[in-house]
Amino acid sequence: MYFSKRVVYRCLLYISMRKMSKSSGAARDTDAVNTDAVNTSVEETSDNSGNSGKAKRSTYVILSLFVLIIQGSWAVHHYQFDILPRPLTAEQAGKRGFSEEEAFKHVKALTEFGPHPVGSDVLDHAVQYVLTAAESIKKSAHWEVDVQVDFFHVKSGANIMVGGLFKGKSLVYSDLTHVVLRILPKYASEVEENAILVSSHIDTVFAAEGAGDCSSCVAVMLELARGVSQWAHGFKNAVIFLFNTGEEEGLNGAHSFMTQHPWSSTIRMAIDLESMGVGGASSIFQAGPHPWAIENFAMVAKYPSGQILAQDLFSSGAIKSATDFQVYKEVAGLSGLDFAYVDMTAVYHTKNDKLKLLKPGSLQHLGENMLAFLQRAGASSYLSKGESVDGAVKSGIDSAIYFDILGAYMIVYRQRLASMLHNSVILQSLLIWGTSVVIGGYPAAISLALSCLSVLLMWICSLRALAGQHLGFIILKAYLTRIISRRNVNLSPVLKADLIKLDAERWLYKAGLLQWLVLLMIGNFYKIGSSYIALVWLVSPAFSYGLLEATLSPARFPKPLKTITLLLGLSVPFLISSGIFIRLAATLIGNVVRFERNPGGGPEWLGSVIVAVYVAAVVCLTLVYFLSYVHISGAKFTIFLATCVLFVLSVAAVLSGLVPAFTEDIARTVNVVHVVDTTRIYEGKEASSYISLFSSAPGKLTKEAENIGEGFICGRDKIVDFVTFSVQYGCWTQNGTESGWSKSDVPILHVESDKREDDRITEVVIDTKLSTRWSLAINTNEIEDFRLRDVAENTELIPLGEKSSVDGWHIIQFSGGKSTPTKFSLTLFWAKRNSLAEGKEDRQGTDQHLLLKLRTDLNRITPIVKRVISKLPPWCSLFGKSTSPFTLAFLSSLPVKF
Repeated sequence: MYFSKRVVYRCLLYISMRKMSKSSGAARDTDAVNTDAVNTSVEETSDNSGNSGKAKRSTYVILSLFVLIIQGSWAVHHYQFDILPRPLTAEQAGKRGFSEEEAFKHVKALTEFGPHPVGSDVLDHAVQYVLTAAESIKKSAHWEVDVQVDFFHVKSGANIMVGGLFKGKSLVYSDLTHVVLRILPKYASEVEENAILVSSHIDTVFAAEGAGDCSSCVAVMLELARGVSQWAHGFKNAVIFLFNTGEEEGLNGAHSFMTQHPWSSTIRMAIDLESMGVGGASSIFQAGPHPWAIENFAMVAKYPSGQILAQDLFSSGAIKSATDFQVYKEVAGLSGLDFAYVDMTAVYHTKNDKLKLLKPGSLQHLGENMLAFLQRAGASSYLSKGESVDGAVKSGIDSAIYFDILGAYMIVYRQRLASMLHNSVILQSLLIWGTSVVIGGYPAAISLALSCLSVLLMWICSLRALAGQHLGFIILKAYLTRIISRRNVNLSPVLKADLIKLDAERWLYKAGLLQWLVLLMIGNFYKIGSSYIALVWLVSPAFSYGLLEATLSPARFPKPLKTITLLLGLSVPFLISSGIFIRLAATLIGNVVRFERNPGGGPEWLGSVIVAVYVAAVVCLTLVYFLSYVHISGAKFTIFLATCVLFVLSVAAVLSGLVPAFTEDIARTVNVVHVVDTTRIYEGKEASSYISLFSSAPGKLTKEAENIGEGFICGRDKIVDFVTFSVQYGCWTQNGTESGWSKSDVPILHVESDKREDDRITEVVIDTKLSTRWSLAINTNEIEDFRLRDVAENTELIPLGEKSSVDGWHIIQFSGGKSTPTKFSLTLFWAKRNSLAEGKEDRQGTDQHLLLKLRTDLNRITPIVKRVISKLPPWCSLFGKSTSPFTLAFLSSLPVKF
């Protein structure tokens, strides 16, 4: 890596020796010839650059390369994610193929029902539609294929997972219904003991009709089931299609099926279909833990799409979400694949998740990929072995690393091979760097340090990466000037300046290699699957540099880095990763719309800063090589000025409203909740009623409040505790809040008994009245353990046992159908006195005087809520998730000292 520097110093050494030599005149003549050769070489370099004695790169070449990189990146993204297959009609697909036209009919029918959350009459209609479609598939199946349809009613259960979003929670459910299809050969009964599960959910959040999430998935499954019913006579494994309900309330549908349905014990692999937007290319964002599924998918998929980078981000918790795949993996111990649509993530769980935004070709893309995979997996003998996840997979040694190239090819290899490859590259890189520093000596080490400083300055000035790196370039030039002058080189000032610039340029290029080497070492140490990105960004530019630039010959004098070196070095990295980086930026921006989990809990600018930091990081990482070419060109000022102008114009366009932050199709998420607060009744105060308006998108609501009217006041003066989250900033009004509810709707927390002996035990009766969806927080600083029972059925819902907590609270989230119980018995086992004293130091917040906090939800539109919603600006949309209240919520509590 230090070949060019070595050549320069060897030439300089020869020239210096000419002055000091006391040898014969013939020897001095030889040195003179060498000096002339050096001068001639420098002059030729200057002449070839076209700048009459000054090493300067063509402005037009640099600007052309800059445009090529930007446009090429967008072209890669467009080809990889935006080009979708042509939708097929039923006639074109045939009986055994997949037809988007047929699947689209299902999406249209389901979205016409409107929002259909758990517990609603509309969900019953949607489930009945799916059941009817399933029966139709059974009638049209191949005569040698058995299609079994089960309308499965779920008893009460508790989904208690400790990881990710579910830490500190118990998710309880009741009265859910699922539609289950099992397809298998009619004359091979042994096949039913080994099954592949394909799963998605019918229910939506209360605010969305769910064209994307997840009517599109349900429609694809129905069309897949029809196609598989024509193929399965040759299968060695059954295929089970699960259309569940309860996913939006905490993955309850998947959990209830895996723990209660008799077919669940036969499942050997699970495939989950999800949507975090509306349509587009459906990509794999979770695979494993066993690599068999992703390896076979890559072999047969017609339009393979999947990135382990998304899996790494999802697993890290950076994306605050969960899918049914977590249940299949953690509760059932299954391996498989998790697919998701991620186009237009900003419409997720809002009114804009609608049919008109579903791109043509989206259903065809997922359907054809899945049909090919099910044909292969269904005919495989591997599943019948019933192999569990072995130790190598559990340890991550044999986990799969996967990524697609332009949506046409998928690369899959295992972590074992990745570790070997990464270790080899790291060791070779360290050997080359170490050797170059040893040969170059002290000047080489300092030059290396200063070139790394230029990278650091580029990161510090990340929004102006060129300016930061140019500052490092100036510092590096100053050091090289001092070193060369100290050696008394017999070169003209112009040629000496050229030498310094060319050598500094090479050091900056090599500093980019070192940057990616560090990232590769970190990723390899922690076994991060997406470290392959660092690998390609290190190996490809290093190979092009070694092939075209590095030399051991002392006769070579450094010339400007070749343009072909940059093109050859960056072509593969940009081809593999530029589309991913752009896609991730779009997903990140879409998630900012629902960024605030506790509205107003963070600074308003935080979301924008996160997006800016991501963009800046991508620029610093990917353009580090290109920027090293800019400093000896006339293009640096042009590029710097152009980026500044673009930045100013963008900000001006947003501030002026020319490019609005939100539109009718990409709306700001808000919630309008009629709150009836009885939390201070135990202090002898009356219940208060008000409308709470808040947003999970950063920013104030003053403009929206003015548009609505109704006497809204906005600020941080009224913190609303909704049990699962709190509103730190919002708007509220009490106008017209007396109607639309009655005292009979108010839930009851009643202390039935309180035994204060050696072990204090308290029995609390909870009556949620009409609410079949509620959240209860239990103060774990006071309560050591608890048990929840259904009073009517006298059944235990949550048993005794260790409970996790977050910030001193354990939260029960309950949801179910219309026949869900509403009366419960909660048995509280208090902590010992010494444990209580020890826990006091860890208490947080002003609500630690409360023992229980309860929120009950009703999907009811009161008159004032109806008026407020009708006056919402068109750029606003209601937002729903499992922790959000419905449009009418009752707040109750029980103090520690009741």
